[in-house]
Amino acid sequence: MSRFVRHYLLALQFFTRLPVTGRVAAWVGYSPQMLRASAAHFPGVGWLVGLLVAGMSALLLCGLPRGVFSALIVASMGTAFGVLVTGAFHEDGLADVADGLGGSLNRERALEIMKDSRVGAFGAIAITLALVTKVALVAQLASMGLSVVCTSLFLAHVVSRTWPLLLIRLLPHVGDAAGSKSKPLADQITRGALLVSWLWCVAAFAVVLCLPSPLPLSALACAMAASALAFAWMARWFSKRLQGFTGDCLGATQQICELAFYLGFLLGWGALA
Repeated sequence: MSRFVRHYLLALQFFTRLPVTGRVAAWVGYSPQMLRASAAHFPGVGWLVGLLVAGMSALLLCGLPRGVFSALIVASMGTAFGVLVTGAFHEDGLADVADGLGGSLNRERALEIMKDSRVGAFGAIAITLALVTKVALVAQLASMGLSVVCTSLFLAHVVSRTWPLLLIRLLPHVGDAAGSKSKPLADQITRGALLVSWLWCVAAFAVVLCLPSPLPLSALACAMAASALAFAWMARWFSKRLQGFTGDCLGATQQICELAFYLGFLLGWGALA
């Protein structure tokens, strides 16, 4: 249990801006092996981030007067809060991937562009479109009620952080081995760690389905299917263009799979209506 908690807290340190410092950080410790093991808890980080964003959205939705723009305010501020909690870690990966793969058809040149910390036109466009789309989707969810938006946010954050681990399992890491912070994490993932990550995901669905007013199973199935299709498309894209993945690809995959989850849920809900 002690090792489990330490690995989880190390994942929080790596993937969020939540404070794990001082004596707690000293107790957690660090090694490349520990960071690799902490990857199993990426969906567990999604639990905490999802609960925080859902809680923030719930407070706003309950506190704001009902009006045309209340759902939009909830969506925009909830999205901003999520970016604050994660330090735009995954959005940065999306921007780098867009710059690299959008800026050059040559594999080596694309990888070189992705290592550049500056954001280019493709990256700026990708982030803008992703944030606008996320705000629009979450605003629609917020307009459908408190339970819908909160449970959707929670599940989307968990599910979208599960798919990148499968990417690690399926493709080789092709980033800069010397300079990449994600190399120890992305070097490999064991079957046991992958199993733990899926247990985090299954547990999230179990919690949601045990709620007094669970979401429709068909809408959840559509959300999961859309997220899986987004992952398959991203994995195929990286395999074709890069013959592998980098740490930025993991962040980009999380972002796209999160958006796909929201869209799939709404399409499934619309089919019910």
